[in-house]
Amino acid sequence: MSILVDKDTKVMTQGMTGKTGMFHTVQCRNYANGANAFVAGVTPGKGGQSFEGIPVFDTVKEAKDETGASVSVIYVPPPFAAAAILEGVDAGLDLVICITEGIPVHDMIDVRYRMMGKKTLLIGPNCPGIITPDEIKIGIMPGHIHRKGGVGVVSRSGTLTYEAVWQLMEVGLGQSSCVGIGGDPVNGLKHIDVMKLFNDDPQTEAVVMVGEIGGSDEENCAGWIRENMRKPVVGFVAGLTAPPGKRMGHAGAIISGGEGGAEDKLAVMESCGIKVTRNPAEIGRLMKSVL
Repeated sequence: MSILVDKDTKVMTQGMTGKTGMFHTVQCRNYANGANAFVAGVTPGKGGQSFEGIPVFDTVKEAKDETGASVSVIYVPPPFAAAAILEGVDAGLDLVICITEGIPVHDMIDVRYRMMGKKTLLIGPNCPGIITPDEIKIGIMPGHIHRKGGVGVVSRSGTLTYEAVWQLMEVGLGQSSCVGIGGDPVNGLKHIDVMKLFNDDPQTEAVVMVGEIGGSDEENCAGWIRENMRKPVVGFVAGLTAPPGKRMGHAGAIISGGEGGAEDKLAVMESCGIKVTRNPAEIGRLMKSVL
């Protein structure tokens, strides 16, 4: 099993006819079951065209109705990305994955408000996407470093998602699913949401949780883990060397009022039973020892 997506998922690319959308759609289509998974593209005004044999539609609803796609991945430029997310929500998609970086915060506040009570889940924005190894990848992560296994990965940092996966592979551990949730201050699924899915997934035996400085998402998730998690969790927080008031990485990685620092987060995570490391080069070995 896996979480959120698998080999039977049908995907559309919003912004597929742009340079970035074309490149990553091809990469995803060439991974595992991607040829059967990527069934549509959406670019307003270019309906009726095709790219690499994939039909292009003017709207998300048309693409859903014609192909049965229930998931979209977004490579739309920042000024228009929030509207693209909401189009997927209004069409009743199960999942929207927004790769776009630099969406204005006030746009995402509107998106969050308008998604309330809707069934659509959102990953991102400013994220690498999601991959179920050897089945499907949706996003920009390098598929060749992943292999099927029992370790789930959830990360705010895109680069450290890849680093964690590479280290797991180096010690012989594959992954069930890997989710890059993005580090923007206003986003979709949080650590705690993905952790709940991993906890209920029979294939997932343990989870790597990578956080970043800023906010309180890691602490909230740690509290839930202490009370509910049935599987071991290894944790790391990026930004150990960033001084207070400085940004490191994503727009959400900002320490405010002396809270949200890496050491503070790691201390809370450790107190909640998470096996933490302060050295990102030790993630794989620590997970190996835990298992």
